Amino acid sequence: TAAEVELYFEAGAFPGSPVGAAAMTCLAPYQVENFLIEGYDVVVNKPRVAAYRAPGAPISGYAVESVVDMLAAELGIDPIDLRLANAATEGTQAPYGPKFQAIGLVETLEAIKAHPHYSAPLGPNQGRGVATGFWFNAGMNSTATVNVNPDGTATVVVGSPDIGGSRASMALFAAEELGIDFERIKPVIADTETVGFNDTTGGSRVTHATGMAVVEACRKVVADLRARAAKTWDVDVDKVEWVDGQAQQVDGSVPPLSLAELAKNWGRTGGPISATFSHNARGAGAAFSTQVCDVEVDPETGVVSVVRYTTAQDAGKAIHPSYVEGQFQGGAAQGIGWALNEEYVYDDEGHLRNASFLD
Repeated sequence: TAAEVELYFEAGAFPGSPVGAAAMTCLAPYQVENFLIEGYDVVVNKPRVAAYRAPGAPISGYAVESVVDMLAAELGIDPIDLRLANAATEGTQAPYGPKFQAIGLVETLEAIKAHPHYSAPLGPNQGRGVATGFWFNAGMNSTATVNVNPDGTATVVVGSPDIGGSRASMALFAAEELGIDFERIKPVIADTETVGFNDTTGGSRVTHATGMAVVEACRKVVADLRARAAKTWDVDVDKVEWVDGQAQQVDGSVPPLSLAELAKNWGRTGGPISATFSHNARGAGAAFSTQVCDVEVDPETGVVSVVRYTTAQDAGKAIHPSYVEGQFQGGAAQGIGWALNEEYVYDDEGHLRNASFLD
């Protein structure tokens, strides 16, 4: 199997288009033994570009997926079957170097093929398209601080702005690690003056990187709580375990001490209970998706209407399932809008002509 890809991305007046990410993602869904990917960052007389939803991936993926569909038609093979025959799996080397660990691309393809949507009959003037997509996800640097309050609640302080539901996800991480109710966790988005360094919010990194910082900070808090319980009972700390938000002796010889009880008495066991954890997160899982869409074209006006859309995504561990579902829906809506309804119109001088929603 071989492929050759040339990518030309407008950067605006200064270099910096997402052509690098496009080169990383365009062939990632497939096992391609021999390939050449060339990317060009093209400077033009327009405003500088900025990131938008997996920058570079949808555009380069559109080109590759179109060619895969053309090959399927030429060979008389079902488009999903052709993708399944060439799909990346665990151990496949990504075009940008590393080998994939556990991934679910094949499962997304199989899910779409088995879905009633894929075999449903099409009506007049309707067509069906299928495509796969990939994003490498990021780790990078994150810091989190967890403070236990005297009333038995906990405050989770992070520096990652919430643009996709991360407040709730951080609270869920903390609730599970501390063993207390979600409602007793208070997430706080702090600024650079009040929390340690955090890299950008983007690239699908926050739930993984900042979330793991929260987890590790909570584990430090739990270790402190166990030590305080051991001090209260005058036993070695290895005789104390943390179960369901309570410190208890391994032999069960005394009643347990809850987080709220330990917090209430912190003045007699060492003072405030707080922990901070910073790290450069590694090991973010790669994300794949397969989607199918039916459209209908009005033969008189050429207007295109989306009549049915189904997505299957390798989401990994869904920390907040309803938010994950919202991300699926939002991504589909953005893709539909990009394909059918949205365009930047510039004049010859590089001025944007449709800068408002009224244009």
